[in-house]
Amino acid sequence: MIVVGGGIIGLACAWRLAQKGVDVTLFDAAATGSEASWAGAGMLAPGGEVEEDTPHGRMATASLGLWPEFVEELREASGVAIDYRACGAVEVALTEAEAVALEEKAALQAGMGIRSEACSREGAVAARFYPDDAMVNPREVTAALREACVRWGVEIREQEPVREILALGRGVWTTLGRYADKGVLLAAGAWSSRLWPGARESRPVRGHLVSYREKPGALGTILRHNGTYLLQRTNGMLIAGTTTEHAGFDRALDEGAIADVRRRAEGLLPALAGQEPVERWNGFRPGVDGDVPVIERVPGTQVWLAYGHYRNGILLAPETARRVAALVPGEREETSGVS
Repeated sequence: MIVVGGGIIGLACAWRLAQKGVDVTLFDAAATGSEASWAGAGMLAPGGEVEEDTPHGRMATASLGLWPEFVEELREASGVAIDYRACGAVEVALTEAEAVALEEKAALQAGMGIRSEACSREGAVAARFYPDDAMVNPREVTAALREACVRWGVEIREQEPVREILALGRGVWTTLGRYADKGVLLAAGAWSSRLWPGARESRPVRGHLVSYREKPGALGTILRHNGTYLLQRTNGMLIAGTTTEHAGFDRALDEGAIADVRRRAEGLLPALAGQEPVERWNGFRPGVDGDVPVIERVPGTQVWLAYGHYRNGILLAPETARRVAALVPGEREETSGVS
């Protein structure tokens, strides 16, 4: 099996497939974990994402439930330390209309098993605490996944972009040559639909983030309001985001977007006022129509798709990998559908 894409989705799927006994070669156009997975803040927070009772929302809550065991297994498999905390999240409402909307959302979420309770927050009209929301450092996760993949025998070929998937998924063409195989998993994030005509279109949705150096423990939970969030790593690094920009694959830092993130972050946490960020960056979320990830086999082929996770690639990685491993036959299983 060839896996195209070395972000958290591709790496997690490659690891699970290798554990299943599948021989895996993974290609990445750059270094593994260097695109959306590197840029993400690492919130594991259905409480802030799920606003409707849909299969996608149910997938998010299921994947959150997998994270504690996933992290422990990955630490053991890789020997890499991973900053993961089930710290909870506080979501605030700053107007009466927002307070009503927050309560309505909480009532809907309760029916899906997403717990929350009313709490107080200085300066807020209303607030709710989500005890099950968590955070993880995605850069450490992808480093751990890469190591776990190597230990399980996955061949990783970095700096080797895939240019074309062969007919019916019987291999790929890369910048260095042709590789034949029994199947291909396409997990190339925002670039995915470029490699398989007819697949649901993927597109980049750029987001800017900044980080501040703060005393560890300064912010105990995730803090969010509408599209703004703050979270703090165990080492003290405090991350603020984000923006939603349809700017294609333009990597340039937008000073206006950065200023906007800083202004909103300072509104949520006034202690940040006047501080200069120690890091500023952006990344390309892999968006698709409907914002529901594509996880399926292309009928009549040996091509599987796993992309379009938009804002929730980190959260959805364990459940996506579980589903892909269930879809792809093992080495001793019968593969059908291709003549």
